[in-house]
Amino acid sequence: MARDFSRFLPPSSHGGPDRHAPTPMERLGWQPYFAQQTSIDDLARTPPVRVVAVYRSGLSVQGEGIDTTVPPRPDATVGDWLLFDADRPVASRVLARKSLFKRRAPGTGRQVQLIAANVDTAFIVSSCNQDFNVARLERYIAMAFEAGAEPVIGLTKPDLCPDPERFATAAGEIVANVQVVLVNALGAEVNAALADWLKPGRTIAFLGSSGVGKSTLVNALLGRQAVATQDIREDDDKGRHTTTNRQLHLVPDGSIVLDTPGMRELQLADAEAGIAEVFADLHTLAGRCRFSDCRHDTEPGCAVRAAVDAGMLDAARLERWRKLAREEAFNSASLAERRARDRIFGKMVRKIVEQQEKDRR
Repeated sequence: MARDFSRFLPPSSHGGPDRHAPTPMERLGWQPYFAQQTSIDDLARTPPVRVVAVYRSGLSVQGEGIDTTVPPRPDATVGDWLLFDADRPVASRVLARKSLFKRRAPGTGRQVQLIAANVDTAFIVSSCNQDFNVARLERYIAMAFEAGAEPVIGLTKPDLCPDPERFATAAGEIVANVQVVLVNALGAEVNAALADWLKPGRTIAFLGSSGVGKSTLVNALLGRQAVATQDIREDDDKGRHTTTNRQLHLVPDGSIVLDTPGMRELQLADAEAGIAEVFADLHTLAGRCRFSDCRHDTEPGCAVRAAVDAGMLDAARLERWRKLAREEAFNSASLAERRARDRIFGKMVRKIVEQQEKDRR
């Protein structure tokens, strides 16, 4: 009996009511955006699966009637959708993404590390304590904007702070159009506090440092102790790594939640547009400078420095913008150099292979 693949295709392809109980694939986050990249023939040969966890040994994938592991590959990450090739799993095609979180890999290597794909909403999580850091939040928000996901600032542990609204006000001043939510991860109101973003088939991610309560939030949404947690150090409010893998969890309300390890180092690369969105006010001011290549230092006619001198712009915010812009430009240039070298090396290898094939004839 032939399988019915129509349920994997966009609703317009097979008609039917718009409102229906979510299918197993929709519970995993399958959406028309991905279905439009396939066809009946594609689905017959290679059914869609989603990467639900990333381990050193491989990628755990799930689909309708499929729960297996495929070999690790640098071009796929948690949240990705693959067209699963059972005969050659390594050849499974990665579908185009709705969003992609990435950073320059820690250390001296000049390469990009993929963090997560196809996230709809990214909660940038920080605690109402010494962990709260405006510069770090700006980095994460810039990464979320660049990725193509909706950033939301989630402030945890308000019950342990005498004045949590002070942190909420400071967070709300970072970017005007980014919402801020105070949530007690150990309280009973987590689902209610995040209800606006917990929709069936939608994927949310918790990003932030270790110890801010990301895993505790995941456990609260799941209604069970699915992820290990640890207390923070009392002397500096710093956390210890508890989550070691990036993994998707299906929430009873139908949404999907991603828990990620804390990132001690977040180096931005290929994120110029994201940084520009975080510092949109400074970009507007920069457009009024006398010189188009103004560095906003000592140049005459600098509208940015004039705003600082007039008390309309915080000098610390200007310095954070300049620092992020310099870092992003350096990392992007370094990655571009690596890509260029890789292309040259790839061409050389292909020429050698072609010559070897000619010699054997």
